[in-house]
Amino acid sequence: MRSLLFLVLAAAAVSAADTAQLHIFEMAKPGEVSEVAKIPALAAAAYGRPHMTAPPIPVFRLSDVAFLGAARKEKLDVYFPFGAARTDRPAVVFIHGGGFTAGDKAEYRSASVSADLCRAGYVVVSCNYVLGSKSAPGVWPQNIADCRQAIRWLRMHAKELGVNPEKIAVAGGSAGGYLALMVGLSDDKTGPGGEVGAQVSAKVSGVIDMYGVVDFSKHGAGDIPGVPAADQRNYLPVTQCDANDPAVLILHGTADTTVDIAQSTEMAKALRTAKTSYEYVMVDGAPHTFDLHPRGKGWKRTGQVAGAEVVSQSAQPDLTEVVLAFLARTIGK
Repeated sequence: MRSLLFLVLAAAAVSAADTAQLHIFEMAKPGEVSEVAKIPALAAAAYGRPHMTAPPIPVFRLSDVAFLGAARKEKLDVYFPFGAARTDRPAVVFIHGGGFTAGDKAEYRSASVSADLCRAGYVVVSCNYVLGSKSAPGVWPQNIADCRQAIRWLRMHAKELGVNPEKIAVAGGSAGGYLALMVGLSDDKTGPGGEVGAQVSAKVSGVIDMYGVVDFSKHGAGDIPGVPAADQRNYLPVTQCDANDPAVLILHGTADTTVDIAQSTEMAKALRTAKTSYEYVMVDGAPHTFDLHPRGKGWKRTGQVAGAEVVSQSAQPDLTEVVLAFLARTIGK
């Protein structure tokens, strides 16, 4: 299609071969909110063209859209699935990792996960957020607030994108896993990074935590800077669980040397105690920072969904099936 350009990812870690494998097509006019409404029409126009249906099926991306106001440099990318027009697509907001000090929405992991979910029919928004060291002022809770705003932005543009605003999930890896948990489990108005006067909800119906940090005393310097001692516990996802929270899917590798898998075990225990529906998938031999296709020897899934115990396992490490099953159950497909 003349109106589309083949994606060239900016992240240095993404090779030409990786780009071709992801099979993402970039919109011709990145960064313009006015282009958002054109994405569904472009995808529908391509539907049924033989050269567009050979695996891997392509997805479409509009990059660098402003969502935090003109004064902010952080942007988001919108991924839209190939296929016939719909008005009720479910959607996922993906949050990148990088230790809270680095990372980008277009890194390979973010692009890979976003493309995989998009190929399954989900609209995906991959967002940036304020970065800074634990000693830098103004990072917490602004990073959480930025991610909440990405969900509000998606909800505000739901009609243009053909998205059902009641079917939104949030996902993230490493630091992004922490942020996804905080966005999903803490109150979007009164919790950290919440906005009491917000006219649009930042609530979600499902959370995917990929090897996220959950206890800062076990990761780096410890306390969140600029937060009073009495409020520190509010910034730990394990303190935010209750029975009214959306379901949570935790993914973590047993060979992770960056974020100890014990942190996810702690998160799973907190969710169980709070009677929050959750699933905990331990990937045997997987390291830190993987997408839906980690290296490893298989996985084991435990948890409690709607009060019922769940147990399953796979001899293959690929997580696509278990992730898509979770999304189908929480936000549909």
